[in-house]
Amino acid sequence: MLIGLYVVISHGNLLKKLIGLTLFQVGVFLFYIGLGKQDGGSAPVIADDIDTYSHPLPQVLILTAIVVGVATLAVGLALAVRIFEAYGTVEEDEITDDDSAGYDADRAAGPEPADRVPEHDNNHPHRHDTDRPHGHDGSGS
Repeated sequence: MLIGLYVVISHGNLLKKLIGLTLFQVGVFLFYIGLGKQDGGSAPVIADDIDTYSHPLPQVLILTAIVVGVATLAVGLALAVRIFEAYGTVEEDEITDDDSAGYDADRAAGPEPADRVPEHDNNHPHRHDTDRPHGHDGSGS
């Protein structure tokens, strides 16, 4: 668990961070499964000769967490691919440098002009219902 946390904190590569996050998740899963284990316990199927049952709730929660972890990893990988397409790298430092260079250039260029609000056009095909004449024939009656 701590190895995964170390990888997430210490590495700047986004893919290595995702691997570290996965290691951290697996460590948490094993921790909770270990807490739910009972010595001599069996599956929670009611039988006459079994006195000790393992609690099924930790197992169910971990199965749900595994599904969420896989989905999180898939989204993270998709974001890493998009970041690689946009910046050409998955290194955090290079991405930050590119962003701050672009931000500084935008700041030096000055403020952008305010967007002009277009005037209302009655001939526009997507006009509001309130702008239509009252009658169906367009006569206004």
